[in-house]
Amino acid sequence: MLIIGIAGGTACGKTTVVNQLLEELSKDQVNLISQDSYYKDNTHLSYEERCAINFDHPDSIDFEMLYQHVKLLKMGQAVDQPVYSFEQHNRTGQTVRTEPSNVLIIEGILVLTNPQLRDLFDIKLYVHADADERLIRRIKRDTLERGRDLTEILDRYQNTLKPMHDEFIEPSKIYADIIIPNNNHNTVAINIAKSLIRNR
Repeated sequence: MLIIGIAGGTACGKTTVVNQLLEELSKDQVNLISQDSYYKDNTHLSYEERCAINFDHPDSIDFEMLYQHVKLLKMGQAVDQPVYSFEQHNRTGQTVRTEPSNVLIIEGILVLTNPQLRDLFDIKLYVHADADERLIRRIKRDTLERGRDLTEILDRYQNTLKPMHDEFIEPSKIYADIIIPNNNHNTVAINIAKSLIRNR
């Protein structure tokens, strides 16, 4: 199994890069795991308490479960991924069955920050985008897809997202094999990544 880790700041364009890489693979060859599915279970907290959680800190992720699931898939065993609700800031209690595949892509803002998980990656990619561009995309996405209002988005950006990006996410790009600029000039970096996948 080829395991690819894709990191980068919020709304940097990781999904676009993932879709470009998927063009190289048939659907039955690849599985995608999102770090977002592995936010810790916070059922014991009230909704107000869950809203106050710093979801951009590595401690918000159940890296132990994510690591175990990746290991099991690598050994040829199926896993049940948790399902997360951004509206409720919590897991739903449902799961999604994931079978082993030839290629496993794991994407998320913090996936390169965890040494144990990072060591399982055969290829490590970091998607870079300008901070202003990321904020604009975040506002559009969170208002349209996640039911957030502008005040909440900007408050979270200023108080948690940007400080956590500077402390954890941006420094993690030193572990990347390839840094992909998410703009109109990323063709070379994407093609290098595709070549790596083909060669492996």
